[in-house]
Amino acid sequence: MRIHFISIGGSVMHQLAIALQKKGYQITGSDDEIFDPAKSVLATVGLLPAKMGWDTANILPELDAVIVGMHARKDNPELVKAQQLGLTIYSFPEYIYQESKKKTRVAIGGSHGKTSTTAMVMHILSQAKKAFGYLVGARLQGFDQSVQITDAPILVAEADEYPASALKPVPKFHFLYPHIAVITGIAWDHINVFPTFDFYLEQFRIFIQRIEPGGILIYNASDPVLKELVEKENRTDIRFTAYNIPDHEIRNGTTYVELEGVKTALQVFGDHNLLNLHAAFLVCRALGLTAGQILQAAAGFSGAAKRLELLFQNPDQNISIFRDFAHAPSKVKATIEAVKQQFPGRKLVAVLELHTYSSLNTAFMDQYNGAMDPADEAIVFYTPHALEMKKMAPLPPSAVEKGFAKPGLKVVHDKDSLESILRSTPLNNVNILLMSSGNYDGLDLQNWIGKAIKQQN
Repeated sequence: MRIHFISIGGSVMHQLAIALQKKGYQITGSDDEIFDPAKSVLATVGLLPAKMGWDTANILPELDAVIVGMHARKDNPELVKAQQLGLTIYSFPEYIYQESKKKTRVAIGGSHGKTSTTAMVMHILSQAKKAFGYLVGARLQGFDQSVQITDAPILVAEADEYPASALKPVPKFHFLYPHIAVITGIAWDHINVFPTFDFYLEQFRIFIQRIEPGGILIYNASDPVLKELVEKENRTDIRFTAYNIPDHEIRNGTTYVELEGVKTALQVFGDHNLLNLHAAFLVCRALGLTAGQILQAAAGFSGAAKRLELLFQNPDQNISIFRDFAHAPSKVKATIEAVKQQFPGRKLVAVLELHTYSSLNTAFMDQYNGAMDPADEAIVFYTPHALEMKKMAPLPPSAVEKGFAKPGLKVVHDKDSLESILRSTPLNNVNILLMSSGNYDGLDLQNWIGKAIKQQN
C-alpha cells in the first residue's frame, strides 16, 4: 500500500502514519506547519516532510489512498489534484473503518470522559493479554503510540464528535459503525461547530443509528439528557445497557469499588472516574473477560495523561497538586467535585484556564454557572493573546464573573500574576487543581512547584 497524508502533522494523523509505516506500508506526507512533539516524532521515523508546504508533485497516480486531515482546506492543491486524478480519499475515521471492517469495533464517545474510558479499556485488555488495535486522544503509560493498527480482531477507538475533514464536515464518530458503542454523557461543547444544543444532540442520535445491527450501546444512565435520548430511540436490533456509579467507598484517600461481587482498590478517584470504570467494565465483559480479570487489571490503572495527573504530593503535610485537561463546564465540575470528595478535609484551590473557542465566548459563559462552586478558592485565567489568536471579541472579566457566579472568583490575565497567587498559597492541608487544555501562556509548572516547595521548606 502506498498512502499519502495531507496534514501529516496533526496529533492523530502523524500517529496513524507511523502505525501504518510499522505495518509495512509506504507512507509520505505533507503539511504547512508541524510542531513538536509531532515534528520530532516524525523526524525520528523518517516521515518528516523535507520542506513545509503543499506540493502537487506529492500526488501520484499510483497512490492507493490519500488520507486528509481536518485542518486541510477544500482548496488544498494536493487535495484538488487527488480529486482530479480520481484517487481514493479518506478522512482519518473513514480510513480507520476501512482497516477494521472485519474486526469487532468498539467506539467510546461522549462529551466528557471518553479518553479516560478508552484508556481504561485498553489497559484492561492489555493486562488480560487480549490482542487489539486502538486509537486514543492521549499518550498512555504502557503504550508507545496513541494509534496502533494491527491484524488483531478488536479495534478500540475514542470516538470524537469533532468534524472529520473539510470534505466530510461531520463528526468523526459517524464513520466508525461500532459493534460496541459507549456514550459517557452529553453536554454542549464546540459551539463554533455546533451552534445550537439541538444540533449537537442530533450528532449523538446519528451515532446511535450507526451502531451495527446486533450491537450494543452502553450508556451513562445518570445523565438525564442522554437517558432521554436513549429512551426515545426506537432501534430494536441493538441492545441497550445502562450504567451508573458502582458501589464504592473511600477510606483514607483511597477508593474501593465493587462490581459483580468482586472488590478492588483503585488508583483513580471521583464519581466521573467511577462512571468511566463501570463503562469500561461493561465493554470488557462484552468482549469476553470475567469480572475478576477486569477489576484485577483496573486496580493498576493510574489514569491517562493530564487526567487528574498528580504533579506533586507531600502526605506529611497533606498537600497534592493535580493537573487535568478539563475545560468544558461538565468536565470542570466533575474534576473539582472528585478532588473535593476524595479529600474533604483539605482546602481546594482550583485554577481554570479558558483556552478553547467555546470557553472564551461571552455567549457560552453561563454554561459554567456553578462549575467551580465546590472549590474553596477559584481562579479563572485567560489572556488577551488567546482571544487574538482565535480572532475573537474581548471577554470582559465581568462576563466571566457573572457566568461562573462563584463568590470570590479571581479573574487573572497574565502568567506572572497567576504564579504570584499560587506561590502565596500556604502549602499545608491543601490541594491545588490546575485545569487547562493549554499551558497557562507558557507558565513553567515544574519550576513553580520547585520554588514553592523550596519556599515551604
